[in-house]
Amino acid sequence: MARLFGTDGVRGVANTELTCEMAFRLGQAAVIKMGKSILVGKDTRLSGDMLESALAAGVMSMGGTALLAGIIPTPGVALLTRELACDAGVVISASHNPPEYNGIKFFDAQGFKLPDAVEDEFEVIVREGVPAEQMPAGDAVGVAIPVEDACRIYIDHAVKTVTDAGVDFKGLTVALDTGHGASSLTSAEALRALGAEVIAINEDFDGTDINVECGSTHLGPLHQLMQESGADVGIAHDGDADRVMLVDADGGEIDGDMVEAVCAIDLKERGLLAGDTVVSTVMCNLGFVHAMRDAGIAVEQTKVGDRYVLERMREKGYVLGGEQSGHMIFLEHNSTGDGLVTALQFLAACRRAGKTAGEMARVMTRFPQRLINVRVKDKHALPDCAPVWDAVKAAEEELGEDGRVLIRTSGTEPLVRVMVEASDESVANSVCERLAQVVEAEL
Repeated sequence: MARLFGTDGVRGVANTELTCEMAFRLGQAAVIKMGKSILVGKDTRLSGDMLESALAAGVMSMGGTALLAGIIPTPGVALLTRELACDAGVVISASHNPPEYNGIKFFDAQGFKLPDAVEDEFEVIVREGVPAEQMPAGDAVGVAIPVEDACRIYIDHAVKTVTDAGVDFKGLTVALDTGHGASSLTSAEALRALGAEVIAINEDFDGTDINVECGSTHLGPLHQLMQESGADVGIAHDGDADRVMLVDADGGEIDGDMVEAVCAIDLKERGLLAGDTVVSTVMCNLGFVHAMRDAGIAVEQTKVGDRYVLERMREKGYVLGGEQSGHMIFLEHNSTGDGLVTALQFLAACRRAGKTAGEMARVMTRFPQRLINVRVKDKHALPDCAPVWDAVKAAEEELGEDGRVLIRTSGTEPLVRVMVEASDESVANSVCERLAQVVEAEL
């Protein structure tokens, strides 16, 4: 039987794959395993109300208190879980997925995602249910309480991460695409509080438009807004605003690798980069690794997934980690990926340096990258397939320090992902195609 929890909670099409019964039992599991006080937040999806009601009912059925924060970015839930001293936090969101999907993910009392072992314990409760005799009766059931000013608490926290460092954004014009998502209630207000002029799009929502051809996964509308407005920088969030992508005044895209490079150097120059080390994943661009090396900063790489980045940061005491997709964790400011805080820290670094976003991003030169997904008969045979690894070794020798090869299996499909980076695009393409042919022939 497939595991209920994926890399970021339980996710599926609402009311068919992710059902109310499942949400109810996940609410029960939260109380049984975490404690009585459970904070619940959601993004703008139509199914959010339904799943919130079911999950809150599950919490109350076990005598717990459901603290309802309403629509709020995922990092806001992580923050409020700590600020309100809750036993756990729950986000009802499918992040960057289409509107028909939804998801349920959990934070512990410190705002950190749950380890696999605890998720497995939740899963047992979801599959088996709670016996009637173990459920409280009558006046022993719990209650639901709305959280007043939930978004305001998060906005004030994000703004403070900049003002405490003596920076403001007066004179800066920002184009903002909130993707019809949760950041519609937070990001513009935070930027304006810091003195920026904000021109925002997709701040309205009807529950069926979240992430649809907008936001951080579809930068077209932001590019158009930048051209029309002449803004200094563009910011785009995904549905739950745990990630961010930026665009400079000339239309250049600034991805997570570039943002992390800029912020890492800024922290190092201020003596705030613990161990002079940052964390990223094996998918980060080689240009990022080279830029960090040139700045005297070490890069530790993990498996793909922000949870693995966070694990390494906590294990070693590092303060900055992230992914190319725009998930960035500033552990001094929050316990999970935080799109708003990331954007604010990047802009603060630009202000300190007296440079534009585009000038700052030039600290890193992105290496051309080619990725081919090869459909195979048996992806599990990859680790022991000598011809593939012989071909990889030969390719790595050919590329030297000016390139790299990464081959890994898909977690969900019968695919092997072949990725090659090189300083020359034609070299990256030819080496990647050659390796893909070997993978296809052997697997």
